Amino acid sequence: MSRFDDLPGYAASIAPLIDAVNLGVHIASRPLSRELTERSGLQTDLLVDLRFVLPARPLTAVGLAALYRYNPFDRSEIDVQIAQGTLVEDGGVLRATATALSFIASLYEAHAAVTGELWAARADRLPELADLAGRLVEAGAVAGGGAAFAQAAPPHEPAGTPPGVLLFNRLAVLRYHRADAHADAWARAGLSAAQVIALPPGAVRDRIEAQTNRRAARPYASLTTRDRQAFLLGLSALDLP
Repeated sequence: MSRFDDLPGYAASIAPLIDAVNLGVHIASRPLSRELTERSGLQTDLLVDLRFVLPARPLTAVGLAALYRYNPFDRSEIDVQIAQGTLVEDGGVLRATATALSFIASLYEAHAAVTGELWAARADRLPELADLAGRLVEAGAVAGGGAAFAQAAPPHEPAGTPPGVLLFNRLAVLRYHRADAHADAWARAGLSAAQVIALPPGAVRDRIEAQTNRRAARPYASLTTRDRQAFLLGLSALDLP
């Protein structure tokens, strides 16, 4: 069996790559994101985090709690969004306003500029990588994700979104699929989010990670061995700041 056919092992290997690409684009985007925020006069952390969610569907209490399970959300932050006119509360759910959608559209443009420049040398590979990430998001829905993935997937993808932005946002959604798998594993071990964060290396953590990898591996079964190889190596080759 090749390392690309050991699905739990593959899930363990690709997770840090997905994290690195996601973080790299955020780091590279900071100057433009800061400029957009200053120009808007808004508190935008939530809008940036949920840029691919808010235009697509309302936020539910369950979904929001799952998205921020490792950093519990303070109601006051929602109140700020409502007060500044970026969210409205409607029948127990939160919906983005035109103000929020306008900011997110500008943010997508900024991410298009950043990924276009950052990955210019790999531009020919981006459509394939974005397609593979999209297929994994679809497979994650079929395989069954948890509450965070259900809130995040599928991501907002307006017509004309370039492949670099598609890849960036689809990878962000895949991170939530793994986060749900991790949450399921530590909950089965009788732990809370705070307890698993503080958990030292050892047998219990190893079992949780192994269970996480088995569940997180399910979407990757939808790809061929060649596809899995192309996805891992392609992400590895992307330039990061």
